[in-house]
Amino acid sequence: MKAVGYRAPHPIDHPDALRDITLPDPSPTGRDLLVAVHAVSVNPVDAKVRASSGPAEGQDDKVLGWDACGTVRAVGPEATLFRPGDRVWYAGSIARPGTNSELHVVDERIVGHAPKSLDNAQAAALPLTAITAWELLFDRLDAVQGSQPTGRSLLIIGAGGGVGSILTQLAARLTGLTVIATASRPETRDWVHSLGAHHVIDHGQPLAAELARIGHPTVDLIASLTQTDAHFGQIVQAIAPQGRLGLIDDPVALDATLLKRKSVSLHWELMFTRALFGTDDMVGQHHLLNEVARLVDAGVLRTTLSQRLGAINAANLKRAHALVESGRARGKLVLEGWG
Repeated sequence: MKAVGYRAPHPIDHPDALRDITLPDPSPTGRDLLVAVHAVSVNPVDAKVRASSGPAEGQDDKVLGWDACGTVRAVGPEATLFRPGDRVWYAGSIARPGTNSELHVVDERIVGHAPKSLDNAQAAALPLTAITAWELLFDRLDAVQGSQPTGRSLLIIGAGGGVGSILTQLAARLTGLTVIATASRPETRDWVHSLGAHHVIDHGQPLAAELARIGHPTVDLIASLTQTDAHFGQIVQAIAPQGRLGLIDDPVALDATLLKRKSVSLHWELMFTRALFGTDDMVGQHHLLNEVARLVDAGVLRTTLSQRLGAINAANLKRAHALVESGRARGKLVLEGWG
């Protein structure tokens, strides 16, 4: 099968940062599905892993990629949730080979039925960020679903990126929270407004001043999606007593004791945790993706695809990694087909 991989960590402009390769076809075992991959999207985790780690011992190449939309080709002997021919979407496991391959093996408990109303590229844009945003909002920050205004507020720092784009929609359309998004460029401000944010402020300015400007000097919940260490002092100032702070990035240093005076709880979200540890609630991601697909088909949520970058190959994946690393990508970057 065709795939894209690499043999050693390199900067993205290195000739061998990503390479077109050929690998043996994999086979499903246990509760695995064998999926013919039609479209993939690129997330910051792809670039982070490529730049920092090489193939596992005994492997020549490391294959990246987590988001995928495809068709089930075969199922393992213990699989019960899907049949060959089912169209699926998922975000894979960080502990297994990635989706940048024509055929991919994935545990059915972290796979959902793809939305019928989206094409393959539109669907591939969503799984990883939708799982991350859903778990961050409802499991970590303990937001409650319901349309009635709660008088509580959520600040999303870095709302124009992949996770922020779906988190903004989930919070604005499934909860009674006042959603305050941050964005620093005109195009990203317009983007998050269109996704349902009630207010948009500039994270290039002091957050306290920006929040005061819109009449929200403090916020109950904060989802910090990027540059948490740079914003942390302002986060401590802006969060309300007994608030909740959720992170998805990797700050170099974080003095959590600054949160004590306000009794603020700190939560990290990693959507790979369930698959990585085989948790008892691992199948929750199957149900979560099915629910997101239902909401998409009902017109409640929309795809966050922003650019189609062509076929799945090393050259186009290099372009996608470079855009992600620039920090200026809006929404999601998707590749589809194998040329």
